[in-house]
Amino acid sequence: MNTILSIAGSDSGGGAGIQADIKSSLYHNGFMTTAITAITAQNTQGVQGVVALEPSFVEKQIQSVANDFDIKAVKIGMLGSPELIEVVKNYICKLDIPIVLDPVAISRANAKLLDDSCIQNLKGLFPYATLITPNKYEAKEFFGVEQIEDILSCENYGTNILFKDIEDNTDFAVDVLKTSDGKLEYFQTKRASDLNTHGTGCSYSASIATLLSQNNNLKEVIKISKEYIYQAIKNAPNLGKGNGPIKHNLEGFTEI
Repeated sequence: MNTILSIAGSDSGGGAGIQADIKSSLYHNGFMTTAITAITAQNTQGVQGVVALEPSFVEKQIQSVANDFDIKAVKIGMLGSPELIEVVKNYICKLDIPIVLDPVAISRANAKLLDDSCIQNLKGLFPYATLITPNKYEAKEFFGVEQIEDILSCENYGTNILFKDIEDNTDFAVDVLKTSDGKLEYFQTKRASDLNTHGTGCSYSASIATLLSQNNNLKEVIKISKEYIYQAIKNAPNLGKGNGPIKHNLEGFTEI
């Protein structure tokens, strides 16, 4: 069982953030340690409040975990200030392990979650990531990508970028990987219901980070993780009154 470190925010509703990371990692036989960046009052209907933790304390969490555990991969989620981004940069720039960056900046509902200064500073982490996983709004903000045709010419910062659900397709969810050498790989599953998709981005990136700690074949890892998310949405437990969580602890799902 490999140890993974998630640097991300907490979701009191349990469907996204650190909570989703832990559940997704455990499903793939990972042990997820955490450095919590923010605490939210949140449920399936929205976010009612956010308290950001001091960057110095986030740094202390990272150091505490790193000094005790043999970290095999890092997943990065919500980072709410330039100072916190700098703390994370100072940590990951020295690492030689898989780093999956979910650039949480714009929600799936197209609402900005970071101010412009944070968005610019977040780009400073890109060269240190093994994989960046933007949603379609973040793809436009960070890479100027609005459709699949734009991916070939976009800057990839010398790393791999997984553009999630970039194509408007009612039947299939299509993700496109632009590799560090500029090649494109396509991944698709049938489109599941969109009634219970809370935390899918967090869960997807945590799944990828965990599997990369066990297997360095990025394409195979993405394929397994995408199928996991599809099945988790398809079998969602219908909890809460809004956009509910997925079923992280799938039963009877065999990895490909």
